[in-house]
Amino acid sequence: MTGDVNKIVLAYSGGLDTSVILRWLQETYNCEVVTFTADLGQGEEVEPARKKAQAGGASEIYIEDLREEFVRDFVFPMFRANTVYEGLYLLGTSIARPLIAKRQIEIARETGADAVSHGATGKGNDQIRFELGYYALNPDIKIIAPWREWDLNSRTKLLEYAESHQIPIANDKRGEAPYSTDANLLHISYEGKVLEDPWVEPHEDMFTRSVSPEAAPDKPQYVEIEFTAGDPVAIDGEKLSPAALLTRLNELGGAHGIGRLDLVENRYVGMKSRGVYETPGGTLLLAAHRGIESITLDRGAAHLKDEIMPRYAELIYNGFWFAPEREMLQAAIDQSQAHVSGTVRLKLYKGSVNVAGRKSPNSLYSVDHVTFEADEVYNQRDAEGFIKLNALRLRLLGMGRAR
Repeated sequence: MTGDVNKIVLAYSGGLDTSVILRWLQETYNCEVVTFTADLGQGEEVEPARKKAQAGGASEIYIEDLREEFVRDFVFPMFRANTVYEGLYLLGTSIARPLIAKRQIEIARETGADAVSHGATGKGNDQIRFELGYYALNPDIKIIAPWREWDLNSRTKLLEYAESHQIPIANDKRGEAPYSTDANLLHISYEGKVLEDPWVEPHEDMFTRSVSPEAAPDKPQYVEIEFTAGDPVAIDGEKLSPAALLTRLNELGGAHGIGRLDLVENRYVGMKSRGVYETPGGTLLLAAHRGIESITLDRGAAHLKDEIMPRYAELIYNGFWFAPEREMLQAAIDQSQAHVSGTVRLKLYKGSVNVAGRKSPNSLYSVDHVTFEADEVYNQRDAEGFIKLNALRLRLLGMGRAR
């Protein structure tokens, strides 16, 4: 393989997998490796990755704070669609991959690299998400996926390689190799170890972003979220940047045990996998956004959004963020948000979030029309003709069957 590649940009977290990959790329391809670490709000310092990359012999090291771009240009557009995959998953891992891929390709261009690499396994979705992004942004880029090439085909072999090459190995609270995790400002996920058995409940000490609902405060908390054109802009009257706003929602939701999800999902590659997720801020945001849409969106627009949302969610989950069909759907979704402005009041209590109030200058809700008291704007007798016209085909069908 020597000579096939001149320089590689590696998506580098500083964790076990990518630390091993950094060394393996150098040994296998005998070329320079540039590391790129994105701060997407992992909840921990990313600077230690710099020391690890230096110790690992990286030729150049990029560490960049992308939190605002991540929330503004990826998370918020996704939430305008009320996006959930398979009815439950808020796509915290999926939505981060296109941004990482985008910046990796930009760094490859800046440094003259002719290849990019990632730490995703050959069994999962992330390899697809990264590589579809790479190819969309640079059709000629060379892609190196070590998990599809090397013989380190198990966690045990990976640990043995790390030990033999003096690569530090982090331990969890139990003194064991950690769960496989992915974290950013939207969520944190956990996979592996006992979670591979879908019958086994996760240990409470695994969770890092939320208290258990049982340990949450015994008194509910109310929070108000203000929206402008479909995006949240303020909490309890305080204007916040996108990243600061999601950070605040994470704190509020986590304190009340909100946002935990234990899910067996269908991967794009065909197998089922079990993951546990914490998405406290995103869970609040989804409830609030649906709440403000309930009074500002026309029925036809709202129902159409609900119809296209599963397709939109699937595109993101499967890695097609840069595909034209996703961009087409995004344009329609964004158009629907022009008048989705106002304020939603949420009630947070022991793992649950409920809409407790909503108001908007663009509200389509009319007390005059829905009141049970006397009114002068709705003639109830009009409903008779409306019903008969809608029933006509059913009546004709019934008469035909009676013959």
